[in-house]
Amino acid sequence: MHRQAAPRNIRELRTHELTQLLTLYQHLHEHDEPLPPSPGVEAVWAEALANPRIRYFGDWNEDLLVASCTLTVIPNLTRACRPYGVIENVVTHSAHRGQGWGHALLQHALAHAWRERCYKVMLMTGRKDESTLRFYEKAGFDRNGKQAFVAKPVT
Repeated sequence: MHRQAAPRNIRELRTHELTQLLTLYQHLHEHDEPLPPSPGVEAVWAEALANPRIRYFGDWNEDLLVASCTLTVIPNLTRACRPYGVIENVVTHSAHRGQGWGHALLQHALAHAWRERCYKVMLMTGRKDESTLRFYEKAGFDRNGKQAFVAKPVT
């Protein structure tokens, strides 16, 4: 039997929804670095929301934020000065995975990027499991399209 999908309520996150986002991020990484004290987190949140090129999208099941991603649209001097997008921090609450929340959210973010005239949108994942890679492919991403390199500071 096919379960009927819940109605989608996808929109940009609002200033007062930081707590819900941070709660959802607990489903993103099993182990993450601790956040700085609250004023520092709130300053980063305010800076991100004030930047018109950064969008935090969320998919809501009534009052519960069940999926989120961040889209950044970056100005570009190639490709006829069309920008490109980067999607990061794609997460779905573990109790809601496999129900279409993340797919709908990524389609929403991509539609926004195309409206902004992006010539491409990039997404990287550190996950290696085949189900996650197929999830991103079904959402329209090509795992063989480019090679990603990541540099991190030496500690």
